[in-house]
Parts: sequence; structure tokens; C-alpha cells
Amino acid sequence: MDLEIDIEEPWLPATDWADLTQRALEALVEVAPELDNPRLVASVLFTSDAEVHVLNREWRAKDKPTNVLSFPMLERDDLLDLDPDGPPEMLGDLALACETCTREAAEKGVPVEHHAAHLIMHGLLHLAGHDHETGEADAEAMEALETKALAILGIPDPYGDRF
Repeated sequence: MDLEIDIEEPWLPATDWADLTQRALEALVEVAPELDNPRLVASVLFTSDAEVHVLNREWRAKDKPTNVLSFPMLERDDLLDLDPDGPPEMLGDLALACETCTREAAEKGVPVEHHAAHLIMHGLLHLAGHDHETGEADAEAMEALETKALAILGIPDPYGDRF
């Protein structure tokens, strides 16, 4: 999968967010191989709470910022059936909100880079058709994928070592 990454203020330039995003994807494809297709493209926008708030209000009718937004453009069945040969296919778009991500990381007592990696993986799994809001079993399955992928990067279980 190719990633198109755009990093806006107020994300700190001291961290290589593009490298973190690529490493998160590489770890994720080890547990979610459907994402390991050379035709796939996803965009990842690192932006402000204000911008995510606008997107959340416009596209989800929720008048508040959130940590990550996912905008899938490919149905899960189509993803699973996607031949590796052919033109690029847009999997979807992600937007991460800096202030919310930073605040949540501080509340959890984890580095912001760890929390951002988790949110990137979470968002990419949503783009791949996973949904934690469709039931407890789906939530547990999605959390297990995230936890396994994060462990590949040496990041502890964000859900409290349940798996």
C-alpha cells in the first residue's frame, strides 16, 4: 500500500510522523494481510483539532473533534477480492487531530508517538472494513489486531493487556 501523508501544524516537527505512519502500516500488514496490496493507496492527514472538528461535523454530523477520522472508499469484500495487478485503488482517508491525540496520550501516560501509531492502525483497520461499533466480538477482534501490530513495534497493549 502506498501512503500519501500530509503533516500540518500543530504536529511537532521533532517527530518523523511520516516514518511512524509507514512503520505502523508495515506492522499492521503482518496481522491484516489484506492491506498488503500494491494497488492500495490511503491518505493520512495530521492536522489540528479545529480541522478534524470541521470534518466530523460535515461528514458525520458530530459537532466536536475526535482523535482520528476514517473515510473508507472501498467495501471490505472489494478489498478482499482486489487483484494485486491493475491501477491504483483508493482505500480511503484518515485525519488525526493533534491536540486530542496529545491530550489522550498524556491521560494514558504514554508517549504521543505510541498513541498516534495506535490511532493510525485503528484508522487503517476502519478503512479495511473493520468496525468496533458493530458488536462486542467485532470490537475484540479489532482490538486484538491492533494489540498484535503494536507489539511488533514494541508498543504495549493500549487496552490493558487483555489479549
